Amino acid sequence: MHISNPKCPNCGSRRTIKKGTQDKRQRYLCEYCNKSFSIYHGPKRPVFWIPHIDGVSFRKLGDENHLSSAQTYADVVEELNTLPDNTLLTKQYCDPSKFSGILVLDGKFVRVADQKHKIPFIYGVDYLTHDIPVGILATSESDMAFSEIFRQLKACNYPLKAVVCDERMTVRSALAKVYPRAKAQLCQNHYLENIRRDLHVRTDDRYRIFFSALQRLVFKDARTQEGVTEGLRAMLNDYGYDELCVNIILGIHSQREILFEHFNIPNCPKDTNLVELYNSHIQSRLKSIKSFQSMFAARRWLNAYLIRRRTKTLTDCDTKFKRLNGYPSLYWTIKDREQWPDILGIVPPVIKHEMRQLELLPTFFPAPIVEIESVS
Repeated sequence: MHISNPKCPNCGSRRTIKKGTQDKRQRYLCEYCNKSFSIYHGPKRPVFWIPHIDGVSFRKLGDENHLSSAQTYADVVEELNTLPDNTLLTKQYCDPSKFSGILVLDGKFVRVADQKHKIPFIYGVDYLTHDIPVGILATSESDMAFSEIFRQLKACNYPLKAVVCDERMTVRSALAKVYPRAKAQLCQNHYLENIRRDLHVRTDDRYRIFFSALQRLVFKDARTQEGVTEGLRAMLNDYGYDELCVNIILGIHSQREILFEHFNIPNCPKDTNLVELYNSHIQSRLKSIKSFQSMFAARRWLNAYLIRRRTKTLTDCDTKFKRLNGYPSLYWTIKDREQWPDILGIVPPVIKHEMRQLELLPTFFPAPIVEIESVS
């Protein structure tokens, strides 16, 4: 075996040998898994992995390049095998000081053939740059899984200040172990949706006025922790006769620090809307894939997905993120004077070093934080 031997697209082994040619394609046999594959050596053809990740089917790619779907699949797999690991890409090329340190964290469940249930793909998006420094495929949303993603961030020297996430307790326990000084901000949208569901607001109008007032006084109008407390007091005065309403109000008060941590952290969002947009895009792609053949295949494809998102030009950012348009997210975090990473099929952007220092956005709620007394 020679180190230059191509990897087998089925098992990843380099124990491959030549087995003749066919239609300008070199045939190979993998001695490890006994599968055959071929590599094209004719005129240069387009890179396949990028349109594949973007949603173009194997059949369409094959028809456009006079290849069978099976051969197109094999070519895509071969290209995916050449891509760098996303976390190593962050560690080698990114400047930690260019990240905002505010990570919007979530996961998307994917189906893998050798797993009984869907398993989570967990990843985080840096809020101000929209870059995705790390992502892992885990067997469950456990303390171990979230600890691993935080350890990978730590290994990349990511300057984590705050994690915006849903109500999973395992996120906060893992965060405390790896980044003890970082803060957690619960997604207010998830929290309010749970209240809406418990009150049956969509099907029963009994608590609709209560829920609307709660949204306005506590989650919308309040600009400080003191404002939150005042809003809760007003709600308690108006609905203190209803046990369910009282329990909801006291529940918010008991979690007010992590529900409204964004008051204390400049530019910190109060929801996970950013990563939900990425989740929607992943979901649209997974509809056609349905299931991965193995954990290895799933990790390979998801790694390619992250690299594609990081190297694809942003075009739809609005309001405070308009400045990101016209460049890929990796552009904003790559080290000064660092050459763009050599990634198959990716055309490096023109890096204008004087533009790449993202200015922090104005703090959403600049009012000072005051000591909060009990609601009761």
